[in-house]
Amino acid sequence: IMEDKRRIPIIEWEDLDKRKFYVLGLCMTMMIRVSVYPFTLIRTRLQVQKGKSFYTGTFDAFCKILRSEGMAGLYRGLLMNSFTLISGQCYVTTYELTRKYVSHYSNNNMVKSLVAGGSASLVAQSITIPIDVVSQQLMVQGQSESMGRFKVRQAGRNKVFVFGQSKDIIVQVFRADGLRGFYRGYVASLLTYIPNSAFWWPFYHFYTEQLSQLTTRDCPHLLLQAVAGPMAAATASTLTNPMDVIRARVQVEGKSSIVNTFRQLMAEEGPWGLTKGLSARIISSTPSTICIVIGYETLKKLSLRPELVDSRHW
Repeated sequence: IMEDKRRIPIIEWEDLDKRKFYVLGLCMTMMIRVSVYPFTLIRTRLQVQKGKSFYTGTFDAFCKILRSEGMAGLYRGLLMNSFTLISGQCYVTTYELTRKYVSHYSNNNMVKSLVAGGSASLVAQSITIPIDVVSQQLMVQGQSESMGRFKVRQAGRNKVFVFGQSKDIIVQVFRADGLRGFYRGYVASLLTYIPNSAFWWPFYHFYTEQLSQLTTRDCPHLLLQAVAGPMAAATASTLTNPMDVIRARVQVEGKSSIVNTFRQLMAEEGPWGLTKGLSARIISSTPSTICIVIGYETLKKLSLRPELVDSRHW
């Protein structure tokens, strides 16, 4: 039976049980989101603060937030942010379908992955931006003075519950800017995340190839992928972090010009201002990337259509 099985390197879209794929995918994505969310929040606060007015770095921010706001402070806006799980599923769907489409014109895996990664990011960001606008405003609450444009209502000595805060921010954004306010920073986000997604794939393949040349044949290929993934993520994050800083400021501070935001940042903080939040971004992307490399392929194996299980092996 083993001799009759066909070895395939990649499980394609048509091989999947879609219902199982989406259910398991949502669970996996939510687990990742909860584990890295504190660093996403810290990255946002570091990027929008003026100079080092609140925090001197990632570790300092973590300690101060934990001390003054408790564990809940590290998860401000999580429930609102969890709605981006929808965009995550749209991302993987677009990625897989685009790979399938591009395969009609090219069999080069790097080309298929690069085009599919960029396309998937475009679709996902179009859904994510309004959620980001609200959740980022929630992330920067909790200081002695909010870093954002809007402040949540107070209920006695305690702030209103998280959904009340979300409603508060949504109403304020709409009153200030109308529906257009929920897509503030859209262009900046596309200029950040499309290149980030597109850069990740070629660097991932490059690092995997280089690592395979440095190791013995006995080294598991999955281990090489697990190492190459975070390396590619760190490289892509470093290249796109300047635009990510600008994106965060445009969305949180309500600015309308990418160029003017860049000029103001350079005037106030110099080139080093473009590196703000980079370490937190790399830290938060590492577990996500490992799960994408290992977990996503495992997810696809678990979601393989029942009639194909006996005809596939790795």
